Amino acid sequence: MASLSFKHIYKKYPGGVTAVSDFCLEVKDKEFIIFVGPSGCGKTTTLRMIAGLEEITEGELFIGDKLVNEIAPKDRDIAMVFQNYALYPHMTVFDNMAFGLKLRKVPKEQIKRRVEEAARILDITHLLDRRPKALSGGQKQRVALGRAIVREPKVFLLDEPLSNLDAKLRASMRTELTKIHKRLGTTFIYVTHDQVEAMTMATRIVVMKDGIIQQVDTPQDLYDKPVNTFVAGFIGTPQMNFINSTLVKKGDGVYLEFNGHSVKLPDEKAKAPELQEYIGKDVIAGVRPECLHDEQRYLDMFPDAIIEMSVDVTELMGAEIYLYLTSGSEDDDNLTNLIARVSARSTTRAGDTVKIAMDVSRVHIFDKDTEKCIIH
Repeated sequence: MASLSFKHIYKKYPGGVTAVSDFCLEVKDKEFIIFVGPSGCGKTTTLRMIAGLEEITEGELFIGDKLVNEIAPKDRDIAMVFQNYALYPHMTVFDNMAFGLKLRKVPKEQIKRRVEEAARILDITHLLDRRPKALSGGQKQRVALGRAIVREPKVFLLDEPLSNLDAKLRASMRTELTKIHKRLGTTFIYVTHDQVEAMTMATRIVVMKDGIIQQVDTPQDLYDKPVNTFVAGFIGTPQMNFINSTLVKKGDGVYLEFNGHSVKLPDEKAKAPELQEYIGKDVIAGVRPECLHDEQRYLDMFPDAIIEMSVDVTELMGAEIYLYLTSGSEDDDNLTNLIARVSARSTTRAGDTVKIAMDVSRVHIFDKDTEKCIIH
């Protein structure tokens, strides 16, 4: 198995376009690392540099203790699973999975053993005699994975492998991939723009924007302690609410003021040394939808953090309801839009004016200029 080490990797294209900039990362053996970010952020380019399909402009890439910058893709001991599966239509499933091993002159008995073992792991033994056109999207995906598994590589590279599947199948394949990773005990590097995939499968997530790493952390820490507004807004569904506010000191308390509302911060946040220089200044407050409540018990719990808002739309999601809230007038620049994630038992309806309690213990404060997090 293998660890990977990225040392100041750059990818520059002719014309001065820098796709990946100063990429530094240590991937431990057997980790499930996911690169996530919007389209064009450099995640697939980074994956292709690992595979050897893109040249590294600057920096060093090690797989294990071996520098691989100049090593051909076939000699890197990696296997890549593509978004479009890339199966040979004229070959059976067995032959598709065995093809790479035949090229490497692996003995026939060993090929048979490896293909049958991979088919058993992926539950596609009954499909080995079929051709790709007779397979569903999920079955094709399993065959593409099987073709990678039989090679027994040190590193698996997966480029948005679930993006062509429907929502139900994508959810079940996420579970399957996690099980396969544990069973194989191999290093997985996975690219996606879907943060749900990242949150559910990764041991660590690399969040990228414009070719630059924003944060590398566990899914829970990314969610709870985002380093900036980009990470905070990218991770989480619905995304974090951002409120342009002013920090104001009144008596012994510190308040967030916006749109005529005044929300008192808890003492441990108010007294945080890093917050003191922002008193009297504009900041961005970040609050997750599940931290906004319309139930009476929360109104009693946070009496100094109640805001009155209009309900524009309600969305019943089954186990919960999303409330789309506004405060202020469209005629001024201080219109505040928030999304609250409340209990399915909520009686709040579109058109209502509702009191919302903010769980201020979980409010994040960001610097308005740098967008970096001041306190969590």
